[in-house]
Amino acid sequence: MRLPDHGANPRQLYKRFGLEAPEQILDFSENCNPAGPPQAVLDLWPELVRKLSAYPHPDGEPFKQAAAAYHGIDTTGLLAGNGAAELLALLAARYRGKRAIVIHPTFSEYEATLRANGVSIQAIVASEENGFRLPLQPILDSLEQADVIYLCTPNNPTGILPTRDELRTIILRAGKVGTEVVLDEAFIDFMDESLSFIPKLDALPHVIVVRSMTKMYAIPGIRLGYIVADPSIIGEMKRVAPHWNVNGIASEIGAVCLAEQEYRMRAVRHAKVEREKMTAFLRTEGCMVTDSVSNFLSFSLGEGRDARQLYSDMLARGIVLRHSENFRGMDGRWLRVGMKSETDLNLLKEELYRWFAAN
Repeated sequence: MRLPDHGANPRQLYKRFGLEAPEQILDFSENCNPAGPPQAVLDLWPELVRKLSAYPHPDGEPFKQAAAAYHGIDTTGLLAGNGAAELLALLAARYRGKRAIVIHPTFSEYEATLRANGVSIQAIVASEENGFRLPLQPILDSLEQADVIYLCTPNNPTGILPTRDELRTIILRAGKVGTEVVLDEAFIDFMDESLSFIPKLDALPHVIVVRSMTKMYAIPGIRLGYIVADPSIIGEMKRVAPHWNVNGIASEIGAVCLAEQEYRMRAVRHAKVEREKMTAFLRTEGCMVTDSVSNFLSFSLGEGRDARQLYSDMLARGIVLRHSENFRGMDGRWLRVGMKSETDLNLLKEELYRWFAAN
């Protein structure tokens, strides 16, 4: 049976397996901030409801202005969208019929959207034995034959952040050979905003940064993201984007979220503490764990243990992990865990402990 290509929607997963969903499900397959949306968003809700009868701003205001101010850039270099998924689809159309490099394992939407646009894809697979670090030399050797390279920083599903030197080396080489670089920074705010390449883009007109509001602010239901790039690229993408592609409530909520500094700091601290505790637990049980810097990690089991069996057994106990069967280079041998509340993660560890003891 083919498993879903994304995490979340756990009840659909049980339906696909022909299983009765338990009353309580702990979903570790998605990786949004477990704190839920900022309180300021909830406080704003009564006012937002009154905006339902008004058409949204065509440029996604007030969110666009707020995002530009957050990064200290001009609004001409920013395009808001209906989540990173829409923006990735718009980007893929930019490379219709061209050639792209995708580094695996990584987010499945890159290849899905590129293939839908007839893009020829060169897949470069990071080595499990090398801890899924970027295979730098094969990337550099391939850039001249590509129109674009996609890089996920930090990577999803491994959580690994390429070093600044690795990214700079690739970006500079790409600029010399006329290759655009798409940096997906959907999880960079769980690490350190200062590591974003957005402040450097004035000198890097061939680099496009994709950002998501979903993960940090726990607002996947409204769909909101943005792209930062040279104004000429933004102008081209704006011309092909649907009119009113950011709904009015999403744009209001996004502007409020970006002002929530203390909320972000708490989320970063929580993710770090729980990630380190989960890493220590899994390694004690003989698992290999990725060197994640984000709000999730991936792990593989020791010799003689089957990841799909663990996945199925956890489902039976009301616990949903993220499989890796559609992550090339992981090929079902690894599982991903999103960092949830301390209580939920402790329950997960208890169930895993029982499973490891019996297997």
